[in-house]
Amino acid sequence: MKQLVLQNKKIFYNTCGKGKPVMLVHGFAEDNSIWDYQVEKLQEEFYLITPDLPGCGKSEHNEDWSCIEDYAAIIKTIADAEIKGSEKYEGGKNGFTLVGHSMGGYITLAFAERYPEALNGFGLFHSTAYTDDDAKKQSRRKGIEFIKSNGAIPFLKTTIPNLFSEKTKKERPQLVEGLIELSLDFSAGSLIQYYEAMIQRPDRTSVLRSFEQPVFFIMGKNDGAVPLRSTLPQCYLPAVSDICILQHSGHMGMWEEKEKSTIFLRDFLRRL
Repeated sequence: MKQLVLQNKKIFYNTCGKGKPVMLVHGFAEDNSIWDYQVEKLQEEFYLITPDLPGCGKSEHNEDWSCIEDYAAIIKTIADAEIKGSEKYEGGKNGFTLVGHSMGGYITLAFAERYPEALNGFGLFHSTAYTDDDAKKQSRRKGIEFIKSNGAIPFLKTTIPNLFSEKTKKERPQLVEGLIELSLDFSAGSLIQYYEAMIQRPDRTSVLRSFEQPVFFIMGKNDGAVPLRSTLPQCYLPAVSDICILQHSGHMGMWEEKEKSTIFLRDFLRRL
């Protein structure tokens, strides 16, 4: 594991593999281990970078990093350290690929808005360019109050099962327990900071319209966190879109349908 020091805080990330550079950004209440299966299957063809966002995994929390744009700037610093200066970091066909799950997708969009020349494509994994509607914002605010009153762990034990499809919860409850176990070290402050950042983020559908390189979307048919009905329309906005709808997944397709989602991701990366 490698590290950078930003504002006196340590940010950790893993690298492995060889080939075209790809960065995989995890979502809310996750760390980079969420991508372990994808990394295992893709490392023979691609140079993979998987960061721990601030306050996640081994990376340190910083109260000053309070918006999605701050996290996109951290991703840029990691990309500069690992890729810039090589022939692989010139944008267009020679840029790198950024893939974000859920909140990681919001960060990916903010990155693509600010640094489009660095990318040869990007992917949204159970994520959306639309801003939260009023109901979603209210739900997140209730979550913040719950965390303040009850702590991080009770909140996560309550919410994490809702990220999986009913089929997954019934047939593979160990996946739900695995994600809960992964999240037990999260602090209340980190979770609240991320929720507030998501509430504040703007609509970024303009990024999808203006981005000139390919974009992929992986969506879950049974996703309650980012419902298919509200995200499918965004897939028609980019000039070039690849779309995969996972029929048996909720919000955690990289675990629920890991083989199918990884094959789709690999095929997209090969075509860039």
